[in-house]
This record gives sequence, structure tokens and C-alpha cells, in this order.
Amino acid sequence: MARIDPHSHFDPEQPLVRRLHWKVSADFDSHRLAGEARLFLAAPSEGPLDLDSDALDIREARDQRNRPVPFHLGDPDPVLGRRLRLDLPEGTTEVALRYATSPEAAALQWLSPEQTEGRAAPFLFSQCQPHHARSMVPCQDSPRVRITYRAEITVPEGMRPVMSAGDAEESPGPVPGTRTFAFEMPQPIPSYLLALAAGRLESRDLGPRSRIWAEPETVEAAAFEFAEIESMIAAAEGVFGPYEWDRYDMLVLPPSFPYGGMENPRLTFLTPTLLAGDRSLVAVVVHELAHSWTGNLVTNATMNDFWLNEGFTVWAERRILEVVRGGEAASLAWAIGQTGLDRSLERFGAASPYTRLKTDLWGVDPDSIYSEVPYEKGARLVALLERTAGRGVFDAFVRDYIERFRFTSITSEEFLAFLEERLPGPAAEVGVKEWVYGTGLPANAPRFASKALTAIESKAAAWADGVRPSKADAAAWTPAETLIYLQNLPRPLPEDDCALLDRTFGLTSQGNYEILVEWLSIAAVSDYAPAFPRIREVLGRVGRMKFLRPLYKALAASPRTRELARGTFETVKTRYHSLSRRVAEVEMAAYPEG
Repeated sequence: MARIDPHSHFDPEQPLVRRLHWKVSADFDSHRLAGEARLFLAAPSEGPLDLDSDALDIREARDQRNRPVPFHLGDPDPVLGRRLRLDLPEGTTEVALRYATSPEAAALQWLSPEQTEGRAAPFLFSQCQPHHARSMVPCQDSPRVRITYRAEITVPEGMRPVMSAGDAEESPGPVPGTRTFAFEMPQPIPSYLLALAAGRLESRDLGPRSRIWAEPETVEAAAFEFAEIESMIAAAEGVFGPYEWDRYDMLVLPPSFPYGGMENPRLTFLTPTLLAGDRSLVAVVVHELAHSWTGNLVTNATMNDFWLNEGFTVWAERRILEVVRGGEAASLAWAIGQTGLDRSLERFGAASPYTRLKTDLWGVDPDSIYSEVPYEKGARLVALLERTAGRGVFDAFVRDYIERFRFTSITSEEFLAFLEERLPGPAAEVGVKEWVYGTGLPANAPRFASKALTAIESKAAAWADGVRPSKADAAAWTPAETLIYLQNLPRPLPEDDCALLDRTFGLTSQGNYEILVEWLSIAAVSDYAPAFPRIREVLGRVGRMKFLRPLYKALAASPRTRELARGTFETVKTRYHSLSRRVAEVEMAAYPEG
């Protein structure tokens, strides 16, 4: 066996799966998908084929001639799931696996009607990154393997499934009271980009190649928030080249979605915490759009190389922001990102191996060490290369990079070889290998300055001298400036200072979750009781890990905030995605007694 991915049983010496035909029914009572996965091989094959699976009930395997295919499930592994070994008869070109998922499938979250905005129907959504597709479908669950697929999804009448694919057709389901929706994905994708959601959904067209999906109660607000998407696509194409995925549709999920967004091609998943009402949080959408080139088109080979997806995409996101919102907006985004990076370096320690860009995650669950390091440290390396080479030269390099590796998955070493081939001088000048293989943040990390950033950081620094913001300041600042100001304040703060901040900015009633959670983190670490009801509300409503981690961490500050955290968690934990539950549990496990 020659495994090359720390998180997959994929063996490159075995047959390669090139296409999937997926036909399943969604049972919202039993919380299972059941049906068939038909795997098409790159060439006629025989002998062993190892697939990834996790808690799947495999019932039968047959080849294209309807011959039984012997199979065996290995022992469960906490990171890898269970190896599914097929013994292919001679000349096998297809294998059809009849199976069902587990109600606890890591990739799937089944929501009751009460957990949705409309409270009228249940909801289902998937989250396959980084290595959870195997709990939804048996597959070679490594980014190294790219497949096209066709899917037929059967749901109860009145519900609408959507996928990371193009719509094909709709027809009556196999039993009364159901409908079957067919989807086709012609571009090859890694398994972690396989995505499915189903619920009570409506859509609004935003442009000739873009649409927003959401629950009826949310769809109009979402259409307003993301109305600029066509200009963003055009700005991205101006930097990175043609958009190759035909459509850019989006889906706003219920609040328990654990991420800000997920870049599923043709259907980006988004958290409703982006619906601030003023389009101030569209950077997340820009980020997911940028993945259409850096991540979806050129993909990291394994999670050891995750920075290739995320570092390039954060840099790309801020280049697009610069085009559509101006240089000041991009500089503020870099400053906000620096705070996230600093907090991640503090969490791990600057000498931790998890602060390297190229990581070694054999035996390590990538969900357990998820952080801002591959995003923000990686983006700073890309920005440093851009500055050193010059923007025009570097833009040409990026276009060549995307063209060379499009629809493939590469390692850090393959990137470094390409960089050495095309930009050997800048690579040596910045010390690129120290960046990729060294821990912490190198001393030559780029800084991002602007008049607005300097002014807001100066105002925050003046807090220690007794200078307080006025309501006129609060009214004049952009949401990004307000966030940076809060990020730079000392903490904990006395009760009177917390009250002054809240009055001045109207923080507890904020609709911008970035600002709200930063404020509630200050309030929690300051043991500021007037904010406790809002903290309970946010913890009970929002499942986004980015917000849960700082809140649960800040609530460690005092006996009564720890009691607030534990009591709220016990009440709301069943509403969280499994990834979000883990974040909260890890933070609370570090609490002192009492």
C-alpha cells in the first residue's frame, strides 16, 4: 500500500475513480441518505480498491455486469473512518454500492423545523471539508482525486434540494409524495467540494450567471446583501482570468452552519451572520468567490498543503476588495486579519509545528488544529512575493500558475518548484522556504498601512490615556474601523467603561456579527452582566466556529461567566454542528474549576 494522503486510504497504485453517479433519497425522519453510489473507473481494472468510508452501512457491491463484488470494512479509526476494500473482478469498469448513511454522519446536519428561520420544515446541509465526504458517500476522499458527477436526490414534496452542480431536471419521485431532482457537474472536483442542501428554499436571480438561494424569510435580505456579486466576478476575472464554473450561485444556510462560507463550486454556502443589512461583510463572499481560482481550480494535494488553498485565496480576496472597494478597505481587511493571526499564534505558541504553512498531519485530525495560520500567514507570504516581484510581474506569474495547474491538486513542493522556475530571484529574496517550513511569523512579514488604519489604531491606543470615543466618532466610522478599534482596546475593562462603550456604539444591539462578537468577548472577559442576555442569545442562535471560539474562551474569566457558558451550552448543544460542539467543548475543558 502506498498512501500519500494522511487523511485518506487512497492508494495511487490502485484503480482511479473518475466519475460518480449518486442516487439517494433523503429521509428526514431517520436522518439518513439511502441509495446507490456508482463509481466509474479510469480504466478496466481488477484486484483491490480501497475507498474511504465513515459509519456507512454498506449493503451490497456489484460491477457493471451485475457480478457481486466482495468487500470488507476495516477497523474504525478516529481520523480516517473505516477503509472499505473492494476486490474487483477482472475487467471491472464500474462498481455500484448500495448503502445508507448514519444519522450521526459527520458531513450531514439534519435540522428540525424549529432550527430554521421559517420554523415550517426541516433542513439538511452537508459540510465535506476537510475529510468528511466519506460519511456521505464511499469514495477516494483525497483532494488528489477529482471526479465529475451526476446526482439524483429524492426529497419530500415541498422541499427543494440544491447542489454544487448544474440543475438537470425534476421529476416525480419513486414513491408518492416525493420529487426527484437531478444535477450534473461536468467539471472535475475533489470530494470535499461535493455539497448538498435541502429545505424550504426560494431563489432570486442577481445577474446572468448568479443567483441567491435561502429560506423564504431570508431570501430578500440575502438578495440585497449580495447584489454586487456580478461586479465582484468581473473584478476577479480581471486579475485571475476567466471564471470556469459557468455559474456562481449562493445559498444562505440556517444559523448553525459552522463556517462563514464554503466555496462549493457553482453553489457557495454562506452563514446568515453575513446579513448585516449594509453589505459590510461581503468580504466572506469575495473570499469564497476567489476560491473559484485558488482552491477549486488549483487545489491543495492534502491538508498538509492547506495554505495553498487559503493563503492564496485571502490574498486574492483582498486584491478583489481593492478593486471593488478601494485600497483603504483592503488595508483595513489586512489589519483585521492580523488580529486573527495573532490570536492563532497565541493559541498554539509561535514555535508550534501548527504555525508552519507546510504541516505534518499524519495521525492528526485537521479539524482539531483549524486556525487562521494557513489563511493569514499564507496570504502574507503571497503579498510579500507580490511586493518583491512587482505587481505586474506577479500577476503574470499567478495567471501562469493557475493555467499550469488548473483542475489539478498540488503539494507545497510542486508550488515551490514552479516558483523557482518562474521567479527565482524574489523567492530567494523573501526566504520562501523559511516561510513555508518555519514556525511563527517571519520578521520580514509585510505591513499594511493606510491613513484610516493609522487613525483608528491611534484612537484605540489613546484609551490608556483616558481618551474616549464620542458618538460623533461612532457615527463617522465604517464597520471595519469600529471592529479594528474594538480589537485594539485593552481588556478586561471596568464596568463603567463597558457601559460607555455600549452606549456610544450601540454595541449590544449590533446587527453586524463581527462587531457584536468582538464586543461580547470584551463584555464576557470583563464580567459585564448587562451583556449576558445577548451572549446567551448569540450562543444559542449562531453555530459559526469563528464566533463561538472567542466567546467561550472569554467566558472563562469568572465563576459566573463560566456558569453562563456551561449552562447555555447544555441548553443549546444539540443545535450546533458537531464541529461547533467540539470548539465549545475544547474551550470549556480549559476552564479553571469553579
